Amino acid sequence: MVVRSLTGELREMVRESTGAFGDPSALLTVAQLTAQIKQALEGTFHSVCVLGEISDIARPQSGHIYLTLKDAESQIRGVIWRSVATWLRFDLDDGLQVICRGDVEVYAPRGSYQLVIRQIEPRGAGALQLALARLQKKLAAEGLFDAARKRPLPRFPRRIALVTSPTGAAVRDFLEVVRQRAYGVHVLVVPTRVQGDGAASEIARAIETVNRMRPPVDVMVVTRGGGSVEDLWCFNEEVVVRAIHASATPVVSAVGHEIDVTLSDLVADVRALTPTEAAQRVVPSVESVASELAGLRRRLRAALAARAGTARARLEMLAARRVLRRPVDRIRDWERRLDELQMRAARAMQRAVQQARTEIAAQAGKLESLSPLAVLARGYCLTHSATDGTLVTDAGRLRIGERITTRYAAGSTVSRVETIDGAGP
Repeated sequence: MVVRSLTGELREMVRESTGAFGDPSALLTVAQLTAQIKQALEGTFHSVCVLGEISDIARPQSGHIYLTLKDAESQIRGVIWRSVATWLRFDLDDGLQVICRGDVEVYAPRGSYQLVIRQIEPRGAGALQLALARLQKKLAAEGLFDAARKRPLPRFPRRIALVTSPTGAAVRDFLEVVRQRAYGVHVLVVPTRVQGDGAASEIARAIETVNRMRPPVDVMVVTRGGGSVEDLWCFNEEVVVRAIHASATPVVSAVGHEIDVTLSDLVADVRALTPTEAAQRVVPSVESVASELAGLRRRLRAALAARAGTARARLEMLAARRVLRRPVDRIRDWERRLDELQMRAARAMQRAVQQARTEIAAQAGKLESLSPLAVLARGYCLTHSATDGTLVTDAGRLRIGERITTRYAAGSTVSRVETIDGAGP
């Protein structure tokens, strides 16, 4: 029913409950009237579906959600208790048309009534589609789906954790592919429900359990087979998406068939279209490894041959050098160079000695010209006092009878002073 039809029925029931105005026995207190209205309304309007537009939405710290449902003619207050609001799959905004299921409840202290909403879904695109779009937009804004944060899978995993229902076809398909493709790989099945109420919380706990395993696993696969949108919805739950995002172990998401895309696929490090493809992407086949090794062997041989050819060409180039073909020639060249340097040094020494001799002779000539002996050779003589040997340059300093020594160019004489003439002052 729409809001205006619900309001009309309430108005009619209130008129019928008031009784005759003039009969004193029919008079009611406010509490009595409210109690009758409460009994009538809550007994009649139980589990009703109401179509309306949300307005005046409020979210106090208590976690409850208070709102007004309205249409063109009427409105009714509504409340979503925290226990229900916690599990909402989409955001409530003013102007959103919704279908609500709940009970009409009378709040006696204020004499007002409201719709206690137990279930709510948007009208138009469908509850699940709109909820998925809104949650995807919210998580994308937080960066949970960024490609930069996705990690590569280990090349050769030894321990694989498989988070799924142990009775589903996904387990059989995955294990069969692993058995065919590799040996020595340990698959640990972590059982959990993969659809229905509470499945999302179980899947999130299973992912957390895998991350606490010791020794740690190399890669984790979260998977289930195909199903309806409702069956796969737990893999769109925010708790599962955040658990995959927080996982320290690389995660492969393989949920449903090829056309099914869940938020778990978007947040996982690798998305596989089916459980079978997940096994193929996680575990390399023996044939592919052998083919890769053969290719590496060919590349290694080609690289070694190329390096050997380069080394051989370099060795031939070095061997063609004169220093290696005739190593003694190099020594002979240095010997000749040494002899040339020795002869140049000897000639330089001779020139230096000759030059030194010439300079010495010149200096000796100068000294000879200044020598007193040269003066004596020209007829001059030197007179010294015989007493103290001093040179006599002034006759006044001599005394009568004093002995003097006279030196000539050749020889000397000793005489006595008899007279002194021309003495200085």
